[in-house]
Amino acid sequence: MISGIINIYKEKGYTSHDVVAKMRGILKIKRIGHTGTLDPDAEGVLPICIGKATKVVELIVNKNKTYEAILQLGVVTDTQDMTGQIIKTSPVDVSLDQISKVVDKFIVGYDQIPPMYSALKVNGKKLYEYARQGKEIERKSRRVDISDIKILDYKPEENQLKIRVDCGKGTYIRTLIHDIGEELGCGGAMKSLIRTKVGEFNLSDSLTLKEVEEHLDKDNLLKYMVSVDDMFSSYPKIKVDRNYHRLIHNGNPFLQKHIVGPESNIDLTSLQTEEGDLYFRVYDADNTFVGLYSYDWGNEIFTVKKMFI
Repeated sequence: MISGIINIYKEKGYTSHDVVAKMRGILKIKRIGHTGTLDPDAEGVLPICIGKATKVVELIVNKNKTYEAILQLGVVTDTQDMTGQIIKTSPVDVSLDQISKVVDKFIVGYDQIPPMYSALKVNGKKLYEYARQGKEIERKSRRVDISDIKILDYKPEENQLKIRVDCGKGTYIRTLIHDIGEELGCGGAMKSLIRTKVGEFNLSDSLTLKEVEEHLDKDNLLKYMVSVDDMFSSYPKIKVDRNYHRLIHNGNPFLQKHIVGPESNIDLTSLQTEEGDLYFRVYDADNTFVGLYSYDWGNEIFTVKKMFI
């Protein structure tokens, strides 16, 4: 069965779940998962994990993301984007310098209240389900990390601001835009959103669903897939002696003396960092990726963290 990650370009009109359903139909594989919800009107990078790669969904979800968005100033809606009902309109009288100063306040991060029109659950029910019933539910603010916001363009004649946002997991760009608008005093709603990057997955390398079908027909889709072990390429690679395959294939610990090849004499002390855990990509003697292991300094053994075989 195919396993790996495909960098999908989610087009407008599809939910993230729609993309998963389409991919299941194209590949005839059930074990497929997406790595972070994009609203139907948003587009851009949506890495899709297939087969054994579904085990790294959380790893990708936690990666930093980059978005480009257009902010419509002077408008407030119930959904915080231009698809919603307009709640309020206001005159816009702000300079680019004023906008820059306000935008800078949100860099590093802030306590963000999730929008009512979101898939977050309260008492087992999604917030947007309450919102569609006209109910407002109290939500706790959450700290979101924003490493940078850049102003890409400002069209005062159209009251439109284009920004690029580099942020961490769980940041609602719609809400960020709403909050910037509130801080400016004129309100704001998201006009468009495109996700340009998720971790190492970039917009320029993404494939539409149609392109996935075309590459599958040409039998060259694997060329566009990222293997599971490539997701851990920053960790050292080690191979285990064939005589101990049974140990690692069953997820058991192994010793340094069980390593074969050039890495058998690896200096573990030189790899130790202040961060603590020391991780390795572990392969068997046939070069099959087995899983991610960490080194237990106290017991001087390698222990499994996640199996992929």
